[in-house]
Amino acid sequence: MAKQQSFSLVLVILIILFTTSSSANAAQYNVLTFGAKPDGKTDSTKAFLAAWTRACESIKPATVYAPPGRFFLLNVVFQGPCKNNAILVRVDGTLVAPSDYRLTGNAGNWIFFQYVNGVTVSGGVLDGQGPGLWACKASGNNCPSGATWINILNSQLYHIVINGCQNVKVQGVTVSASGHSPNTDGIHVQLSSGVTILNSRIRTGDDCVSIGAGTTNLWIEKVACGPGHGIRYTEWVKNQVLGRPSNGFARNILFQHAIMTNVQNPMVIDQNYCPDNNNCPGQESGVKISDVTYQDIHGTSATQLAVKFDCSKKNPCTGIKLENVKLTYMNQPADASCNNADGNASGFVLPSSCL
Repeated sequence: MAKQQSFSLVLVILIILFTTSSSANAAQYNVLTFGAKPDGKTDSTKAFLAAWTRACESIKPATVYAPPGRFFLLNVVFQGPCKNNAILVRVDGTLVAPSDYRLTGNAGNWIFFQYVNGVTVSGGVLDGQGPGLWACKASGNNCPSGATWINILNSQLYHIVINGCQNVKVQGVTVSASGHSPNTDGIHVQLSSGVTILNSRIRTGDDCVSIGAGTTNLWIEKVACGPGHGIRYTEWVKNQVLGRPSNGFARNILFQHAIMTNVQNPMVIDQNYCPDNNNCPGQESGVKISDVTYQDIHGTSATQLAVKFDCSKKNPCTGIKLENVKLTYMNQPADASCNNADGNASGFVLPSSCL
């Protein structure tokens, strides 16, 4: 799970709402008007940016519209601040990344919303064309780390990153990548408050949902996970990836009504993870994790150990609650382990070290 990419992300307010946003007075900017070609080959990056600029400069609600078809895009930054806080990016077709991963692999992000508020991204498919880079990494060659996609198919690295945000809603998304694809977390949340993830399906080669330091008031409900590594807080490596110090807090986190199918470790808090056991001497987490609730979590684990809470001595985990958690391994109840974690459970047997 070691991830080498270092991102330089400043304040990003990215709101992804897979609901219909409409206004009778909204201005609409069709990317075809600005020269985009729905053939999957012609570079439409400038056309999308031109449509975005017009929407961002509008003093009334505005829509950037991509009709059916395949639109080829290089790395693109949709940047604010804008003159209105009601911009809908509506995609009825497919946005396609370059098949040559060298064109995007070192860029950090493929599609990036920055300094914006009140943006809705609705519909469509974003195809990151990640298999080429996955194969490069599997070969052991010197490969770029990959770019993060906001959504949804075959990302090179993370699919969706919510970093430094407030009041974000991700609803009705499907994240899909091969179970053998490296470092393709479905949704990563860090340094953010008021994030809601609802009614989504996540199939990746890494964590379905990963959580970093500075996450508060996170609500995850009705998420189907698998294949993947489960729902995980792995503070050390995530902070290294996103260029943030390993300190702060994570609190008031709720996982509710989740289905796990053949997931490596469905529920993990791991503050002692080190991507290189010979290069983390004296690593001690500076993050305090508290008030984490797992409620109505059902499914199958791909390993005997389904629940692992490995917290630091300096900042032990407190207030961990398991309610109606039923996880099995080979048709038998799965195991759990705890280290420096305090909590209680109903419907799942925790070892004495968790009580």
